[in-house]
This record gives sequence, structure tokens and C-alpha cells, in this order.
Amino acid sequence: MSTRAAILPQVSRAWAYFVLTKPDVTFLVVITTAAGFYLGTHGAMNFILLAHAVIGTALIGAGASTLNQYYERAEDLQMRRTARRPLPLGILAPAEALAFGVGLAVVGAAYLAILVNPLSSLLGFITCLSYLSIYTPLKKRTTLATLVGAFPGAVPVLIGWAAARGGLNREAWILYAILFLWQFPHFFAIAWVYRDDYARAGIRMLPVVDASGERTFRQILAYAGVLVPASMLPSVVGTTGILYFFGAMVLGLAQLQVAIWSSRLKTNDSARWLMHATVIYLPVLLGLMMWDKVAR
Repeated sequence: MSTRAAILPQVSRAWAYFVLTKPDVTFLVVITTAAGFYLGTHGAMNFILLAHAVIGTALIGAGASTLNQYYERAEDLQMRRTARRPLPLGILAPAEALAFGVGLAVVGAAYLAILVNPLSSLLGFITCLSYLSIYTPLKKRTTLATLVGAFPGAVPVLIGWAAARGGLNREAWILYAILFLWQFPHFFAIAWVYRDDYARAGIRMLPVVDASGERTFRQILAYAGVLVPASMLPSVVGTTGILYFFGAMVLGLAQLQVAIWSSRLKTNDSARWLMHATVIYLPVLLGLMMWDKVAR
């Protein structure tokens, strides 16, 4: 056997472990944690503590994503968009994914507890536990799973704030509310595009049971609409300045306009445009929030 032939399987397995962590989701966890830390910081930034908070939270998020794929490996095999993940393809054994996921989550929680503070570790642990033990099983039972999953989904920004402050206050919960509301237009747009996939796997996302799309897009519009004033609240309570206030209003109204357009068409293409709009919206909003943070 050539050296190249011997190396390739190991590279494939290493890549498979990386894919298990859902790098795109982990990246979102990283930027929301970092934003929460920056906005919660008093005075000069502690970049070492920020790095520890981001690393620990990313490890927990990667562990949760890995364990989610372990739990849903049979469903992933039935969906076109997930059938080429490492477990359905058989690149890794379920036991390997289970050990890897548990290891990441435990190390991440311990990392935060030791190098950041107990509150950030507790928030990370609760997030991982609720995501896997409540949200994931509910996906095959009720359309309310999206609502349930939005609660742990918005926690990384609280972890960042808790890492910087050692506690949570009204401003932190406003950031949490913004992240909570944002998830609905984003995930309902994804669910509409992949509703046939979800149906094959028996996952009861709202678009699966809402063939006309009326309920799905009504909720998209409702959450996108409420997100506009909610996103402006950081300026109202003094976390950010006037630039952010008007910037958040413009961004929110632009996203709402895309949601209105998508709700009229109810096509896969229009839902994809909405999905892309939400992906652009969040980092731009957080970036503007960090840029216009009021020094305290």
C-alpha cells in the first residue's frame, strides 16, 4: 500500500470528526458569545478571558452538534441534505461520535468553570442538556419544538456576557431576546425549503404539517416584525448609541421586507433569499452593536 493510500483514510476520518461539530453552527456560537462578552465588558477588554470564553463555549456547542447527529443518525440517512454526513455514510461508528460529543461537551464545561467562571459553565451545560434532552426528541413529536429549541439557541450571548461580568442583568436579557426572536424567521425559512426532507424523516417542523405555508409565513412575519422594535432596545437602555438605534431599525425593516416578499410567493427560492437575509442580518446587527457600544 502506498503512503498516500495509507494517509487518505486517516484524513477522511479527521475531516469527519470536524464535520460532526457543524462548523457553521459553531461559528455562529462563537460570534454571539464574543459579541455578548464585548458588550458586557466594563472598561478595557480582557482578550485572554474572551479567548477562554469563546473556546469553552465553542467546545460545548461542537459537542452538542456532534451528539445531535448521533441521536438523529437514522433521520439524517433519510434526508438528502444530511445523508452525506459522517454517520449515515459510515465513516465513523456511532460509538465514536458519542464518545467524541460527550468529551467535547464535558471538556468545554470544565474549561469554562476553571478558566472563566461557574455561571458561564452552568449556562453552557444547561444549554447542551436542554438542546439534546428536550428539543431534539420533540422534533419528531410536535411543531412546538422550534419554539423550545429557540431558548437554548439564544444562550451563547448570555454566556459571553456572564463571562465578562460574572452575572446577568436587564441588558443581557435584551440581547438574549433579540437572538431568540431572530431564530424564527431563519429556521422557518430553512424548514420551508427542506420540508420534504423533514417529512421523509418524520420530523414535525411546522412547514411539514402546513402545506399551504399560511401558518409558517404568518409566524415568520410576526417574529420578524417584533424583532424590529426589540432590536432597537439596546439603545433605549443605554447599551448602544443613536447610530445603532437607526441602524437596527433599517436592518430590521429590510429583513421584514424580504419576509413580506417571501410570504407572498411562498416558493423555495424566495425562502432561500429570506434565509440568506437572516444570515446577513445577525452578524451585521451584532457588529453595529459592538461598534456603537456606549463606553461604561
